Amino acid sequence: MLEVINELGRYWLEGASRSAEGVLRTLRDPYPTEDEPAGATPFEIVHRGEKLALRYYAAASERAHRTPLVVVYALIKRPFILDLLPGRSVIETLTRCGFEVYMTDWIPPTREDSWRGFDDYVNCELHDAVRAVQRRSGESRVNMLGYCFGGVLSLMWTALYPETVKNLVTLATPVDARIANNPLFAVAGRLPEAVEPLIEMYGNCPGWFINACFKAMAPVHHGLSKYLDLYRNRSGSGYTEMFRLFERWMDSDVPMTGAIFREVTDQLFRHNRLMRSEFRVGGTRVDLKKIACPLLNVMGQHDDVVPPQSSIALGEAAGSRDWSNLSYPAGHVGTAVSGGAQRKLWPQVGEWLMSRN
Repeated sequence: MLEVINELGRYWLEGASRSAEGVLRTLRDPYPTEDEPAGATPFEIVHRGEKLALRYYAAASERAHRTPLVVVYALIKRPFILDLLPGRSVIETLTRCGFEVYMTDWIPPTREDSWRGFDDYVNCELHDAVRAVQRRSGESRVNMLGYCFGGVLSLMWTALYPETVKNLVTLATPVDARIANNPLFAVAGRLPEAVEPLIEMYGNCPGWFINACFKAMAPVHHGLSKYLDLYRNRSGSGYTEMFRLFERWMDSDVPMTGAIFREVTDQLFRHNRLMRSEFRVGGTRVDLKKIACPLLNVMGQHDDVVPPQSSIALGEAAGSRDWSNLSYPAGHVGTAVSGGAQRKLWPQVGEWLMSRN
């Protein structure tokens, strides 16, 4: 028993140290990104914008598909969760399916970027990235895959530029904010006035505040239970390394620009304007009915961050006649990092894309 207590104590101290470092990172301006793990798949940077570096991962199969795949990552954490370790990497699985993969690496904002809203991120940064992919591949249309908040950006892009997207895949993407008994959605809609002094102080919504909100939603998971799981599985192949990398990612929160944070909390969560096709980006209404390309909506059955009910609403809201939901028995992050997801879920996504490529 004493051995168990000592071991759990060591894990906890290491976790507390990582969390403290994560908080310090979010207070630094600019945020350091150069010491991130190498990942499972080699890449090169093929385009740089002001707030975006575009990663390119070559297809691992000799029979590469013509249509490139653009992965739009979320804004609030670093992207290495999608390429964590061999056998635990969405990027690795997709390149093995024969796709030329490009992924957005959003550059953490500084105080000087606080003015940047959806108009800048979609109509400028993502716009230039997609154009770079089109020029490099020679293809006029791309496949697009958006993860969580990156899924929201993907929906906005596809609705505003439908002629550029051949197929759209959304993963754990919040669409309908009127979901009962969801703490994240409930709190987010009440945040604008409450954190306005925080935004005025930092210019942006600090990463440590976002991290605290997520941890408050699942205190048991983020507390002792995860260390008990680590102890129980300490002899499993690769489990400890995956746990450490996952914890590193959990504490990789970056700030959200003040403008984006205001738009998200007020327009998306308080007024549910994306779902109602009333959200405006740069003065143009984001009409989900203009999303006419084939659409695959991927969800985690046990997702307690973005409940499946919020994502399911996309099918009826979009204009696509070829749409389907794909549910997998995992949580918000398990759909991306679990070994089972790499063996079962992502090959299905690859097959869906290949059948429409």
